[in-house]
Amino acid sequence: MLKIWTSNGPSRMSGLTVAQRIGLWALALVLLWLTPGLFRQPPITLYTDKVTVLAYHHIDDSADGMVTIPTRLFHSQLTDLVQRGYHFITLTQFKQFLAGGTVPPNAILVTFDDGYKSFYTNAYPILKAMNIPAVNFVITKDLEHPEQSRIPSLSRDEIRQMTREHAGIDVQCHTDSLHDTAPNGGALFTTRLNNGSVEETEQAFRQRIIEDTERCRAKLGQLYERPIDSFAYPFGIYDTQSAELLREAGIAYAFTTYSEIASRQADPLQIPRINAGSPFIKSNSLNNLIIKRLHQQK
Repeated sequence: MLKIWTSNGPSRMSGLTVAQRIGLWALALVLLWLTPGLFRQPPITLYTDKVTVLAYHHIDDSADGMVTIPTRLFHSQLTDLVQRGYHFITLTQFKQFLAGGTVPPNAILVTFDDGYKSFYTNAYPILKAMNIPAVNFVITKDLEHPEQSRIPSLSRDEIRQMTREHAGIDVQCHTDSLHDTAPNGGALFTTRLNNGSVEETEQAFRQRIIEDTERCRAKLGQLYERPIDSFAYPFGIYDTQSAELLREAGIAYAFTTYSEIASRQADPLQIPRINAGSPFIKSNSLNNLIIKRLHQQK
């Protein structure tokens, strides 16, 4: 008879028939499946006094794109991060962190750009069920006709509902109407315009940026009472002047697309973010990407 040996000699399974041994192994597999965390290693602290800011755009099960991922991938990414011991924080906690406050180890801030309706229909139910905070940077001109934008966008009522139901949901600025390109191909937010052969004056350029930002802040400020003082640069494009104009318009925190982990020493108007909303970043890949950025910054 086949015997299974241990350090103390033959195991007790050696007296069982093949069918009985197969049955015991099957039972063990069922118990392992029903208790997925039974043999999981305890969470590892990868970093302290830092925050990984994740950037998403569109969560959609039918559309394809470089910044579009399906609902199941978004859910599996968040689930994997929770199981690995990451802690999700609010925008308010992140601001306090930059001012010297503490955050839990492996802290993460979830952000979205563009204010798409898919945030309400696909991302928000997952965030609410998992009690995960998030901030969405909204293009406020689309609030006027949310269903008529190229990709349907959030409505005022949807924003009011989410920020009322989930204290961790925040909305902030992504310009009012400057998330576009200028005729010369540059970012509208940082480029002087030409009217025929006449270039926009410095004063006119500054006024256009400041007024657009103030308009964005005013529209969002009508929807809920939290401070509207944060901004995501359109296309991630910015320069020293545009950052200073944001400050003049009442913005204290601005988020880039520069891929790093945010430290307390980060410039509040140049906050880095890691892109998590790519279809090529699978659930376990996101953890690997965070670790890679940590090692690169050492």
